[in-house]
Amino acid sequence: MNPDMEIKPFSEKQLRVLTWWCKNSLSSRFDAIICDGAVRSGKTFCMSISFVFWMFYRFNNSSFAICGKTIRSARRNIITPMIPVLKMLGFKVEEKLSRNMLIISFKGIENRIYVFGGKDESSASLIQGMTLSGVLFDEVALMPRSFVEQALARCSVEGSRFWFNCNPEYPAHWFYRNWIKQAEKKNAFYLHFTMRDNPSLSESTIKRYESLYSGSFYERFILGKWVAVSGAVYPFMKDSSFSQVPAGPFESYCVSIDYGTVNPASFGLWALKDEVWYRIDEVYFDSRREGYQKTDEEHYKTLLELIGKRRVNDITVDPSAASFIETIRRHGKFNVIPANNDVINGIRLTGTALKDGRIKICNNCVDSIREFSLYRWSESGADVPIKENDHAMDDIRYFVATILESKDSFNVFAARR
Repeated sequence: MNPDMEIKPFSEKQLRVLTWWCKNSLSSRFDAIICDGAVRSGKTFCMSISFVFWMFYRFNNSSFAICGKTIRSARRNIITPMIPVLKMLGFKVEEKLSRNMLIISFKGIENRIYVFGGKDESSASLIQGMTLSGVLFDEVALMPRSFVEQALARCSVEGSRFWFNCNPEYPAHWFYRNWIKQAEKKNAFYLHFTMRDNPSLSESTIKRYESLYSGSFYERFILGKWVAVSGAVYPFMKDSSFSQVPAGPFESYCVSIDYGTVNPASFGLWALKDEVWYRIDEVYFDSRREGYQKTDEEHYKTLLELIGKRRVNDITVDPSAASFIETIRRHGKFNVIPANNDVINGIRLTGTALKDGRIKICNNCVDSIREFSLYRWSESGADVPIKENDHAMDDIRYFVATILESKDSFNVFAARR
């Protein structure tokens, strides 16, 4: 435990999460707890600590599960922050990384926690056959319903309980309709959090977070509301949002590509200067407009022309473009990375990067500017952008989600701040 780490007194809502299961609590009759609301509102940390306290209050030699969208995110959000606090409080924690398991003991009592990722429908099979005394779902709204219901079905031990936390999504989401709207029917204790419920956040930090979002995402992540996205995907991108190409020299170069044969192909050239990545040039090839299609080798030639004599560190490409990725690799000149294609998370990351100035689009990138003005959310009720005018938007998203958000890029920025 870092001796300089300061744990602030808990807020009223955090204390309710910590004690809801206690014998004399008015909430002890519930079978589940649901905490939703704003980002950085302090719900996750207090829930994870409460989960461990409860299991040692109620059980011995029992099995439990902590579930995230991925095992990695569960470790980042829950396990890594929780372990030093438990050790400081006198718990012994043994981590079995190869088995994705924690063995926790305290004053002669020992319990096991298994860590699972619920990223898609196939994840439900991972948890089949287990017998659990309780399960904690971190970011439950990002998990498929089949995985969550399979995990709940594993909790067959007398006295088992369910623990859920999440940030809001769209109002037709299955978890909102089936659990939050039916909390009383499910015998679930529901608490809604805002940033003001996290005593560790200063007023300046709260204002900074408030400045990073706009429109529907502001209502979700700052106000904690389950609202539908609508209108422009990036409504804050106005004529004044674009910049001139800065004078060199630049510290690093990268390229992002949304590949298309029948559909347009978009190539973006990015240059790093003073902690900001500028989109300094682009190529946009629309085969329908031009009247012919390019081969992989012709697109590779376009890539070389865009790069010129610059030394490019990485190229990230639409992961479905397997043949073009192989073409780049076969030439052996550039490091190519299949892009992270999580659309909604990528849009969130891109919006934040644009608003906080970590990326800037230069005025000569006319097709990007055109698409920013046309890129819209579908009115289907789910979080889906319309598949039109989205090719430069996709390649920008690939750059942010794959290169800007990578560990190496994070270290570069952290070292300079």
